Amino acid sequence: MNRHEKALDILRQGTVIPATPLALNGNRKLNEKGLRLLMNYYLNCGVGGVATAVHTTQFEIRESEIGLFEPVLQIVADEVEKFEQKQNKVIVKVAGVCGETQQAVKEAELAKKYGYDAVLLSPGGLNDRPENKLIERTREVAAVMPVIGFYLQTAVGGRVFSYDYWEQICAIDNVVAIKCASFNRYQTLEVVRAAALSARSSEITLYTGNDDNIVIDLLTKYRFQKDGKEIVKAFEGGLLGHWSVWTKKAVEIFERIRSEKNNAVVPAELLTLAAEVTDSNSAFFDTANGFKGCIAGLHEVLRRQGLMENILCLNPEETMSEGQLAEIERVHDMYPHLHDDAFIAEHLESWKANVGI
Repeated sequence: MNRHEKALDILRQGTVIPATPLALNGNRKLNEKGLRLLMNYYLNCGVGGVATAVHTTQFEIRESEIGLFEPVLQIVADEVEKFEQKQNKVIVKVAGVCGETQQAVKEAELAKKYGYDAVLLSPGGLNDRPENKLIERTREVAAVMPVIGFYLQTAVGGRVFSYDYWEQICAIDNVVAIKCASFNRYQTLEVVRAAALSARSSEITLYTGNDDNIVIDLLTKYRFQKDGKEIVKAFEGGLLGHWSVWTKKAVEIFERIRSEKNNAVVPAELLTLAAEVTDSNSAFFDTANGFKGCIAGLHEVLRRQGLMENILCLNPEETMSEGQLAEIERVHDMYPHLHDDAFIAEHLESWKANVGI
């Protein structure tokens, strides 16, 4: 297999893919070395892939006056390539693409130019478009790059899709995975059922994007009956904004879940862990204020660990909510087994040296 085929095989098997943030300087301009530092962190945590130009990276990077979409793709790809060559290891590169069909196709072509392995196709901003138009849009993007379908929660610009929509998405050649981030049990179940019962089921890997239910999603096996046969489908990996922080521990938790999920009895301790992870996510994502401070909250976690200089976002209005900092401090102190402060402290200076900081 060539490198791209190996990457798609890793994606198919399921892995840890953090949705990477954007590092800015005090003038809200790209901090290139800061972004490279973040990439050193993720790659050395043992992740199987990285996703950039996604919600956590801020959709504003596409605005003409900001113009950071291509530079971010290039920097992330460059750091991945360096790591792959040094470690003789393949890392899955995922690029977020969005907008109307023409824009999405153009972004997919740029992702292909920089050697990305798949694109996460966001439905954001297209809530008034009929489902059949979005299905056709998926076909056109899939003609350029392998596509990860995306169920985006309504609280951050997504919409509710019909079961028929997911059936048709699953039928599209080169749709290789689906990220379900509906933050809704009923909608999640529909996605799983559509993928499980699809004629292409074996070609579609499910990734959880439900940051409110990470551990349970990864532990659960879904069973369906069709034509007298039992069909089992499960989430094999995660593509998560939550995993952009405390990433080393996220990898360890993922590996533990993978080793336990096929056992007849799941340890009750993992159910407790599931609640602790969700509680932490509530603080990071600012659920008390409708996710208003979710990106800034992730920045704050990284800033406290020395991985970011500040919590600034491209949009000056996007910052932490009142009381959010106290919540982040609470979960940090309450769940010391979930954060990776010691790991970062041990390696931070060498990562900084790698990128010239």
